[in-house]
Amino acid sequence: MNKVLLVLVDGMRPDAVEKCGHPFAEKLCETGVYFNAARTVMPSVTLPCHMSLFHSVEPDRHGILTNTYVPQVRPVRGICEVLRAAGKKCALVYNWEEIKDLSRPDSLAFSAYVSGHIYGYEEANRQVCRLARSYIDADAPDFVFVYLGRTDAEGHNHGWMSEEYMNAVNQSFDCIEQLCRNLPDDYLVIVTADHGGHGRGHGSDLDEDMFIPVMLYNSSLAPSIKEGGNIIDLAPTVCRVLGVEPDPEWEGTPLEI
Repeated sequence: MNKVLLVLVDGMRPDAVEKCGHPFAEKLCETGVYFNAARTVMPSVTLPCHMSLFHSVEPDRHGILTNTYVPQVRPVRGICEVLRAAGKKCALVYNWEEIKDLSRPDSLAFSAYVSGHIYGYEEANRQVCRLARSYIDADAPDFVFVYLGRTDAEGHNHGWMSEEYMNAVNQSFDCIEQLCRNLPDDYLVIVTADHGGHGRGHGSDLDEDMFIPVMLYNSSLAPSIKEGGNIIDLAPTVCRVLGVEPDPEWEGTPLEI
């Protein structure tokens, strides 16, 4: 286990994972390591949360407080820059265009974007997973980040925990299952979210917005349900699996798996 596939389902609450009834979601929770009440950062908004995931610091340090990217005043290296410096291959595959700002130039071996707004997020989710799996099969990269945006879109359009939202959660796990089928054993699979949501929005410090699921799966892991965990712990966790020293500026700690 020395590579990582990290799949982020935008806006997916832990209780949605547990209530969706998808067999692959149940498999991840029951046979892997499941943090069912990890927390994200404030503001619980997509780009700030992703920046904290990639840079392992709170938003007041990376400076991204909305979905508009601005250069960091005092830059902290992100996970792709740290892994690139260690000679590792990184890839981003996504269907929300702002994800492009999570890495700096020359830190990626591969990136691919499929517009969720143009193709619709249901189709864009499928295309993203096909592209990611094709690249994994062709080049066996060390770290692959896959972003699936449909769940968040349905939450804003119809409400968190609505029928449409739950259908999006199920479709996301359909895609994740296809992505993970016959995946080489040297990959640790991490499935998580950036934030939750309530009503038709998110961004507050309510538990519905702040709690996120973190599921880690590999055949070598002993099944367990654990407490704690934070989105800023994911970058150090990836580095530990890949045998790379985390950046000294990072504030998170590796998850116990």
